[in-house]
Amino acid sequence: MPRCLLFSLLLLLACQPDRPPTTTPTAPQQLHDDLGRPVQVPAQPRRIMSLAASMTEMLFAVADTATIVARTQVCDYPAAALRKPIVNSYPLDIERLVSLKPDVVFTVEGITSLDDAARLEKLGIPVYYQRYEKVADVLRGLRDLGHILHRDADARRLTDSLAAALQAVQQLPAPTPRPAVLAITWQDPIYVYGQNTLFTDKIQLAGGQNAVVEQFAQPYPALTREYILKLNPTVLLGGRFGKMDSTFFKNYPELRRIRAYQQGRVYDVTDDLMSRPGPRVVESVRELHRLIWAPPAV
Repeated sequence: MPRCLLFSLLLLLACQPDRPPTTTPTAPQQLHDDLGRPVQVPAQPRRIMSLAASMTEMLFAVADTATIVARTQVCDYPAAALRKPIVNSYPLDIERLVSLKPDVVFTVEGITSLDDAARLEKLGIPVYYQRYEKVADVLRGLRDLGHILHRDADARRLTDSLAAALQAVQQLPAPTPRPAVLAITWQDPIYVYGQNTLFTDKIQLAGGQNAVVEQFAQPYPALTREYILKLNPTVLLGGRFGKMDSTFFKNYPELRRIRAYQQGRVYDVTDDLMSRPGPRVVESVRELHRLIWAPPAV
């Protein structure tokens, strides 16, 4: 190459603007979880896990599943979760958890005690809580996970799809007036989904309303038979009519006077959909819509 041409080429390269090098973030992520707690998460979490069945579903929906190092004894969905090692969540097997060396542990308010979280954090394992009061909070939680795990596009595609499916449910016919729905979580004593639970928003989106309009201190309050008679729900969720008639209503025969029993509107729901605020939350709303839209059996 002629010396003058070589000199010109070198001069041209020297005059090119500097290009920032492509680097992977290394500084820890300084975050606040849904409880307002400061949480420092590694820049690139490589080993993650959850202590809540709903959160495990969310991680499998958003994260690189190869990074999920464990599940709890109650995490049974999706099927791929069953291939992960088990960490007992109640009581929390901290020794087993620490041995798996997670970079961050995700959980849900009310599932993992703050004392257990503090013990893990003293051992250098950050714990990130999420809280859900509305279905929109679940979608936001999925996007937050996507951001923390650098899977924003995957999370956005999922939540956009869920939002579209939810809008489709809301456009379906709904009863008028909205039926009052009482959802039972335990029969003896009678515990129900209270006003300050995700169920209230789900049933509203499905076209009904929570029969429990009073807000109790506990999200899942225990109700007396007299209180339930006063509520007189139009729909009762908690089991198939025949089974409930031979158990629940046999134990509390006076409750056969409520509208739900008189009209045969006593239904079973899919427990996982009802109790887990995860990617299947819209499927839960769809199921609730189908049940409250069903015509009276009597």
